[in-house]
Amino acid sequence: MINERTQRLLKVLVERYIADGQPVASKTLAAVSGLKLSAASIRNMLADLEGRGLIASPHTSSGRVPTQQGYRLFVDRLLTVQPLESLMLAEIRQSLQPDSPQRVLQAASQMLSELTQFAGVVMTPQRPDGAFRQIEFLRLSECRVLMILVTLEGDVRNHLFTTTRDYRASELIDAASFLNRHYAGQALDGVVRRMAQELAGLQGDISGLMTAAIQFGHHSLNAGDEVMVAGEGKLLHVHDFAGDLQRLRELFDTFQRKTELLQLLEQGRQAPGVNLFIGDESGVMTLDDCSVVIAPYRLNGQVVGTLGVIGPTRMAYERVIPIVDMTARLVSSALNFNE
Repeated sequence: MINERTQRLLKVLVERYIADGQPVASKTLAAVSGLKLSAASIRNMLADLEGRGLIASPHTSSGRVPTQQGYRLFVDRLLTVQPLESLMLAEIRQSLQPDSPQRVLQAASQMLSELTQFAGVVMTPQRPDGAFRQIEFLRLSECRVLMILVTLEGDVRNHLFTTTRDYRASELIDAASFLNRHYAGQALDGVVRRMAQELAGLQGDISGLMTAAIQFGHHSLNAGDEVMVAGEGKLLHVHDFAGDLQRLRELFDTFQRKTELLQLLEQGRQAPGVNLFIGDESGVMTLDDCSVVIAPYRLNGQVVGTLGVIGPTRMAYERVIPIVDMTARLVSSALNFNE
């Protein structure tokens, strides 16, 4: 615990560093903190903050900068969030006009990037039910079957898989008919358990086919471009990253792979509102010098995805957090309008 005056000093230091990007000297803090303390008293308080690991002193400067722990304390206890300006709110609302879900989410990632000048990321909706409307099977060659799966939204997903034996066209028709008759509209991840006993009574060895089909279908409903990234190139112009090309390459590789981003965004589905990862809190090594601000969006009252911003730890949190929060709320409104 630090006292109120020391908290005030830390708040001013973090805000000054975010604004200027330069280590903050004790003389500057004495002039702008409003604490009416001497430079010597300020230096003593800074030494206390440094001893607690909340600030650090770069070797090239006598000033101080916040550490990851300092940013965390600032965000959790000292941050004053700014309400969105009416023009910015109108701009977000205008860009997220109810349309196809895909276009709404693409617009959201682009808008997040434009408003923050960082990278905007969106995890595409993952339906909690993962249900299907219709399944068909086509024999392409020996032991190779094309599954055509139609989602409840009318999207068509094709998946080619190899079977353990060659199935006749009539068997494929029977398998599809059975699944459509008994399980259309249900969640794929629970169908295998419910159909186990019924499969035992089917004529012919098609239980293996249908089990494989359900497993592949569940994967298909959750596959594809699961993370949209917009504006990652803007990070090239961020002063904090400008001098380290290797770090930028690694960061862009992370955006390209998307695997770690998906895992990180998935964590945000558990939070009721805005979630913030500072530095290595994300668990993604290439994001150790970044902050990630994410929020969930909903469809029919259920969280189906997350969206947010990736930028440097030296970001204007009081501005970025409400942008992410409001974008998530307006995306939810646009998606539910389509329902």
